[in-house]
Amino acid sequence: MRRLLIFSVVFAVLLVPVAVLATGDGSFDGVVRSIESRYHVHATRIPFMGLISLVAGKSMQAAVSNMHVAEFENFAGPVDGDELNRMIEEKLGADWKRMIRETSRRGNEQTLIFVHPEGERMGLFVVDLDGHELDVVQVSVNADQLNKQLGQYEHHQNAHRLPDRD
Repeated sequence: MRRLLIFSVVFAVLLVPVAVLATGDGSFDGVVRSIESRYHVHATRIPFMGLISLVAGKSMQAAVSNMHVAEFENFAGPVDGDELNRMIEEKLGADWKRMIRETSRRGNEQTLIFVHPEGERMGLFVVDLDGHELDVVQVSVNADQLNKQLGQYEHHQNAHRLPDRD
């Protein structure tokens, strides 16, 4: 009897976080599922993205982390930009603010970029439709750390300057 009680408690403790994460309404997975449902397409996710995100975070000293990527190939049919924008805004929630919305005249190319402050970090959520391919990317960025990392590769104008000839 005691074993059954312990098993039930452990099961409940493990089930609650899984149930909360599975709803994913205001998350990357919630947006991807909504796109799959609305447009009758299936997302291809990058295998081992969690591991890739961890390695990238360590190698860039946490400048970039929490990467999520989904790709929809053979995305057919017209896409109403207002509807797509509204759907993503609803799934992400009020904490995310749209920073960029670009739509081609025919509507077959659209880019939406949302931002979300995360303390010293900034969350970025990008949806990019290019013809028959739709990409969804979410990433967390530490702008100061990223700037330091990229600064290592900056070319200084006078560093390789040849002497003037008369």
